[in-house]
Amino acid sequence: MSHVLNADVIALLEHPDTVRILATVDGQGVPHAVVKKSIHLGDDGNIHYLELLETSATNRNMVRSIWFDGTVAITLANPDGRSAQIKGRPVKAHITGPLFLHHYNRLKDIDADAELAAVWIIEPRLALDQTFAARRDAERASHPHFAHLDRLRR
Repeated sequence: MSHVLNADVIALLEHPDTVRILATVDGQGVPHAVVKKSIHLGDDGNIHYLELLETSATNRNMVRSIWFDGTVAITLANPDGRSAQIKGRPVKAHITGPLFLHHYNRLKDIDADAELAAVWIIEPRLALDQTFAARRDAERASHPHFAHLDRLRR
């Protein structure tokens, strides 16, 4: 199990209503952030992302990230207000083998017309609580002498 993902982040990742956004960058450094329902926590403690389109911008950016040791970010947002960001590195892409076949068969049970290009393994390196209260507290702790002028009037 991951040492980076705490119980709150894991619960958020596993909640069916959580929106998952995967952010990558292309060769010119242009960000590409898209909603991906196929992101989940794998049994190995890593993030598993099922890429359904072989030629997608995300898939190309994931290949670039694994070749050049790049980082990707996953934002998790739940309608109840919980939010987190996971930063990690793609470490492997399964395009065949038992893990690929497992996900391929599950995907075909849901949608017989679906295709599976790869099962990407993303090793989480950092997880941050992104709720407003947590971010505000972290910013105040990091910059205790920096405050907006209206806070000084109190």
